Amino acid sequence: MEDLNAFFEPGMLVQHPDQPDWGVGQVQSNISGKITVNFQEVGKVVLDSQRVGLFPVNQTSNG
Repeated sequence: MEDLNAFFEPGMLVQHPDQPDWGVGQVQSNISGKITVNFQEVGKVVLDSQRVGLFPVNQTSNG
């Protein structure tokens, strides 16, 4: 099975497709199919990239 989150890098913002109540999360690391994300509402979570495909969140600037 493929790594559904291979392009995510630390600092990128994401959302979990099945857990919208977790809020927006910031990628902390993405190593060997394990992606660590710090979500607003639940804190740090380690996910298996072969099981969950995260959604990217547009990062907009205010300037």
